[in-house]
Amino acid sequence: MAFPERFSNLPDYAFPRLRKLLDAHAPGGESISMTIGEPRHPIPDFVAPIMAANIKDFAIYPPNDGTPELLAAISGWISRRYGVSMAQDRLMVLNGTREGLYNACIALSPETKNGKQPIVLMPNPFYQVYAVAAVTVGAEPLYVPATAATGFLPDYAGLPPEVLDRVTIAYLCSPANPQGAVASADYWKTLLALAEKHDFTIFADECYSEIWRNTAPTGILEVAKATNANPERAFTFHSLSKRSNLPGLRSGFVAGGRKGMAEIRKLRSFAGAPLPLPIQKVSEAAWNDDAHVAASLALYQAKFDAADAIFSGLQGFKTPEGGFFLWLPVEDGEQAAVKAWRETGVRVLPGAYLSRDAIGENPGKGYIRVALVAPKEEMQRGLIKLRDCLYG
Repeated sequence: MAFPERFSNLPDYAFPRLRKLLDAHAPGGESISMTIGEPRHPIPDFVAPIMAANIKDFAIYPPNDGTPELLAAISGWISRRYGVSMAQDRLMVLNGTREGLYNACIALSPETKNGKQPIVLMPNPFYQVYAVAAVTVGAEPLYVPATAATGFLPDYAGLPPEVLDRVTIAYLCSPANPQGAVASADYWKTLLALAEKHDFTIFADECYSEIWRNTAPTGILEVAKATNANPERAFTFHSLSKRSNLPGLRSGFVAGGRKGMAEIRKLRSFAGAPLPLPIQKVSEAAWNDDAHVAASLALYQAKFDAADAIFSGLQGFKTPEGGFFLWLPVEDGEQAAVKAWRETGVRVLPGAYLSRDAIGENPGKGYIRVALVAPKEEMQRGLIKLRDCLYG
């Protein structure tokens, strides 16, 4: 049986790959998983009552783009958070942002650009759906290093003009997964100008925007408004998974220019999976409420302080500006993950599983990603074990 060749070079996804690496070994102590970015803070109190009150609506096909009430709640949050007015026809509800980050590329990336194969830009390391989306549309995925030398954000502006002229989509995650770097207003401004000059679209993956250390991250929508950028240049993706500790709800949204959103909505009407109505009702309440977000943020900020204390003095250690991962330097990520699991029972993810070989190197090889999602006491035990095992 023949299978598509375009996906033949995809590596195993990070977590099956991790199981192959570690499951042949017995843990060397209490098993503490610090691999997956699955929030474990309490879910909002209103979730269960609203779900129960609307359970009958699982019997109804939901609206494709989102209910007017949910779209109004999202628009209201964008206004409160970024000071931007967003009409409902510039929004669409997502069945998890991974769906949106993938399908929006299919909807908006043309088959050719200036008579050549298109390029889709992404940071390296990166959220793996970016690469699969690029391959799906027949584009060349270009992995741009996001290392300490570039502030852990990709230097798209440093690419040659002939490369930028082939770009259709540029992905940028801020706060970055896995490094926690945050794009400044100047960074967004430069990227928007670059997109206008070379005629491409920015996909801003801002799912971690409500988890930050000292200052709420600047968003692409507010910079686009301040600079009068073409709305069709900027599409942002947000999620309730991290903001509201609801990863299993699979609820997010995409916002952008009217023309692009019309194309994304059209594709969704043929090939998408709209959110069930009870989930849309819960999502509406979540976007309308900021109190539970502030409470969760306070818990993360306490964890940042604990991580600072534990790794104080470690060369190369940097508390993330946002998100909930530590990006810890090691000699070899796979070897460090095996050592930590066999000697302590702490499970971490090798950084190379989140990046690709490009320009002769894999920028994630010398790192491990550590998720700060567990309750603080459990997290502290895991971090102390890692420190003593890998850096003692």
